[in-house]
Amino acid sequence: MAEARIPSWGQSPGPNTEQDGVSADRPARERGGWFSKIAPGVRNLVARRETPENLWVKCPDTGEMIYRPDLEAALWVTPVGRHMRIGPDLRFAYTFDGGVHDEIAAPTTPDDPLHFTAGKPYRDSLAASRKTTGEREGASIAAGEIKGAPAVVLVQDFAFMGGTLGAAVGEAFIAAAAEAVKRDTPMVAFTASGGARMQEGTLALMQMARATLAIQDLKRARLPYVVVLTDPTTGGVTASYGMLGDIHLAEPGALIAFTGARVNPIKETLPPGYQRAEYYLERGMVDRVVTRKELPDVLGSILNTLMTGRSRLPAA
Repeated sequence: MAEARIPSWGQSPGPNTEQDGVSADRPARERGGWFSKIAPGVRNLVARRETPENLWVKCPDTGEMIYRPDLEAALWVTPVGRHMRIGPDLRFAYTFDGGVHDEIAAPTTPDDPLHFTAGKPYRDSLAASRKTTGEREGASIAAGEIKGAPAVVLVQDFAFMGGTLGAAVGEAFIAAAAEAVKRDTPMVAFTASGGARMQEGTLALMQMARATLAIQDLKRARLPYVVVLTDPTTGGVTASYGMLGDIHLAEPGALIAFTGARVNPIKETLPPGYQRAEYYLERGMVDRVVTRKELPDVLGSILNTLMTGRSRLPAA
C-alpha cells in the first residue's frame, strides 16, 4: 500500500491534493473582499484622490515645502522672508486698492525683426513664453488708485524670457508714461529683468534711450516717477529707467546689478550681501527697502505727498 506523500515545507500541493476537506479542483474564490462587492458608484465616492502637483511649493532658501494656500495668503513671501517672483496679475491685485484697475493695451511690435536664431528660432522662444505666461510680452500696464492716489503702473514679468528689454517692452514703457501724462497722474514701474534682449540686438539697446526720453516727458509735466526694484533687476534696465526714478524702492533681498557678481575682472573679494537691495540701501542707491505687504501703504503715501499742491482750487 503506497503511502500518501506529504508536501514538504514551501512546496505547493499537487493538483489532486485536498486540504481541510476542500477539493483542489474547485475554482479559486474571487479576491477583493467586501470592498469589491460595493456598487461602482459608491466606490467612486471613496476612491483615493490624486494630490495636485502644485499644492506644495519648495522654499528656495531652506528647501522647506510650503503649503501653497499659505504662501498665497502671505503674498508669495516665504516664512524666512524670501519675496518670490510674481507676475503682473498678482502685482496689480496686491498694489491697487481692492485690486481694482483698468488694463491698458501696449502697442504691438514685430515679433522677430532680425530673424534671429541661436540654438532655436527667436519666434519659438516667444511662442513658448506666451504659452507659459498667457501674456503677449514681458511688460503689462494698468491704471487705478493706490491708497487713493491715481497712478499708472507698469509691471515687468521675469517669467517672460527673463523680463528682457526688447522693442515691445520699450514701447510698453513709453505708452505707460504717455498714459500717465494724459491722465495727469504719477507713474510707478515695477522692474524685473535680466537686461536687454539679445535676440533684438541694437533695437533692444535703443529702448534704454527711448525710455529715458519718456521719463523726461513725465518730468516736464511735473509728474512723479517711482521705481520699485524687484528680484532681479539687471543689465540695461538698471542702466536706464530702473535708476532714473524720483524715488527708488526695493523689495527685500532683490538682486540689483548691471552685471552679475561672477563678472569680477579685478578678482576682489566681494562683501556680504553684494548687489542686494539692503547693500544699496546702505550706500544711498535705494531710498527704502519695503516688504510686499507694506508696499501699497508706502507707495500711496509717497504719491499723495509728491502730488500735493498740484491740484488747483476753483476760482472764487
